[in-house]
Amino acid sequence: MTENPREAAERYRFEKWQREQGFASEDEGEETDAAAPASKAARAYSAADRAAVVETAIQQAMRRGDFDDLPGAGKPIPGLGGSHDPDWWIRRKIESEKLTGLGPPALRLRVEDAEFDARLDELSREVDVREAVEDFNRRVIEARRQLLGGPPVVTPTRDVEAEVSAWRDRRAARVARAHQESDAAARRRPWWRRPRG
Repeated sequence: MTENPREAAERYRFEKWQREQGFASEDEGEETDAAAPASKAARAYSAADRAAVVETAIQQAMRRGDFDDLPGAGKPIPGLGGSHDPDWWIRRKIESEKLTGLGPPALRLRVEDAEFDARLDELSREVDVREAVEDFNRRVIEARRQLLGGPPVVTPTRDVEAEVSAWRDRRAARVARAHQESDAAARRRPWWRRPRG
């Protein structure tokens, strides 16, 4: 059986390096059938030697300070300590690339659910708010019906009347805050610049 030329070249370089370092004798590279068991022991020993050489190189690099001030040194590993999520890699890729509209429906709906109130606050009419909530509920139900695989859809549907009521309350609070800010700005003006009336 022929040997892979790349493996043979790598073995030759390694054995040459061993001879130069003093790990192997000169005649060790020339094996005979009678020396086959001894060569297996030598290879096992060379694996242990390689591990020792690597460990020594790491320890020397640490003493020289080659690993000091690496990016992320002293910081926690991101994503460690949370609950197990089998789709962590999808979520991390979407977050790192700031991709929108991609990924399984379950993940897209979770993101949309988290930003739903802010999206509703941008709408100015109650009819539009009702439409947006009904559209969201329709997509959640449709995602639950599809059996395409992927993570389960755990996003709850939203009550239309409750969302419209919350939207009205937030809108009234914004209007009141805007009036208070404009009144405060008017009071800060000098008396000769205040509007009459």
